[in-house]
Parts: sequence; structure tokens; C-alpha cells
Amino acid sequence: QVQLVESGGGLVQAGGSLRLSCAASGRSFNNYGMGWFRQAPGKEREFVGTISWTFGSTRYADSVKGRFTISRDNAKNTVYLQMNSLKPEDTAVYYCAARYGRDLGLGRPVEYAYWGQGTQVTVSS
Repeated sequence: QVQLVESGGGLVQAGGSLRLSCAASGRSFNNYGMGWFRQAPGKEREFVGTISWTFGSTRYADSVKGRFTISRDNAKNTVYLQMNSLKPEDTAVYYCAARYGRDLGLGRPVEYAYWGQGTQVTVSS
């Protein structure tokens, strides 16, 4: 069974940093892309960024460009979301997800077949 498990969430002050991890298991993820999404209460799930497990190429939402960085460790089947210069509007449950394909997709949740349980990130003013 494919499993994605996020960790690293917590409470941080505005301007601070946090690193999230997503441990993937159950199969080889070569030719997959890993996405990060976030969702605040009452809002739609929002694309944050994605990385190709094959090539390491990335794409980010405009709202996080220059502040967030996605990386991966293929040997550990783990992807990371480094979040810097955090803002209160970054507060959300953050999810990692997996989709099949070498391309980076369009950043839509429906493209992703596998999802983690989410980890809460709260940024205080």
C-alpha cells in the first residue's frame, strides 16, 4: 500500500522557518511527482509546489515563490518543504501528495492519486 506521512508541522512566529517532511513508502516513486498542498478551514485546497522525483525540477505557487523550497532524497523516499519568512496567511494544514508522470502537472488536487494525512502549520502574528 502506498503511504505518505507528513511531519514537522507546528507553531511558529511570523518571519520564522519550518521544514516539513513527507515519508513515502509502498513502491518506487521514479516517474512520480510529489506535490505539496495546503488547506485552511473553509477554503479550497491550494497548490503550494511540486517536484519531479525523477529530475528534481520544481514549480511553485506565486504566493510562496522565493520563500518555500521543495527538495527530495530519493534514497530515503522523502520529500521536504522548507518554509522561510512565514506569514500568518500560510497557516493551514499541509498535505503531501503523489501523482504519476514525469511532467510537473497543472497543480490541481484531482491530479494526485495519493495523499498524506496532513500536518498543521500555524503562523502567529
